[in-house]
Amino acid sequence: MAITIAAATVIAIVAVLLAVALSSKKSTTKAPTASAALALTGTGSTACQYTTSSAAAKDVGKPPAKGVAPSTYQAVVTTSQGKVVINLDGAKAPCTVNSFIYLAAKGYFDATSCHRLTTSGIFVLQCGDPTGTGSGGPGYQFADENLNGATYPAGTVAMANAGPGTNGSQFFLVYNDTKLPPSYTPFGTITSGLDVVKAIAAKGTDDSNGQGDGHPNVKVTITSMGITKAS
Repeated sequence: MAITIAAATVIAIVAVLLAVALSSKKSTTKAPTASAALALTGTGSTACQYTTSSAAAKDVGKPPAKGVAPSTYQAVVTTSQGKVVINLDGAKAPCTVNSFIYLAAKGYFDATSCHRLTTSGIFVLQCGDPTGTGSGGPGYQFADENLNGATYPAGTVAMANAGPGTNGSQFFLVYNDTKLPPSYTPFGTITSGLDVVKAIAAKGTDDSNGQGDGHPNVKVTITSMGITKAS
């Protein structure tokens, strides 16, 4: 009987220790911080030029004048319609990714609406303007990257612009294969949440002219954006 009681006691103690260990592991798990994301910027060797443009829609300064290291970074974009996870290509678009991470870490995209949806001819959801008008930017612009042979299949994330070398903060998510000239810097790929974007597109736009180009019928707000280094 004494042996049985001792064995049971040992088992109970082990069970308690395992429970404590599991509890400790769970409590130490932390979400990516803004400071950790900022630490990823300016770590590469590519020189980047961010030149002052129009007044900033939300003034958060300028990114470091060097691109990110040639690695893959991950953006988790939490929206009012669901999460979209994007792999950012720091090797092919170091200055673009550098700017994107910088703006995300500074909270530039938080509480902003995706202001444009196209459902005919091209198939994109456009975001990144705090004014929600399509005219707002971060107060700086920078050169195009990764345009040689650029294509825009479903899942592509690329920069919107007003002509060569006018990249700022606005970007678009391609939800169906789209034919565009190689004029828009592709800098990321959706790895999860393409269904979220497609569901938004399925609700259509508020376009009254029947061109399939307007505000999304369902309001899409970016609530937060977390950035980590993926590889």
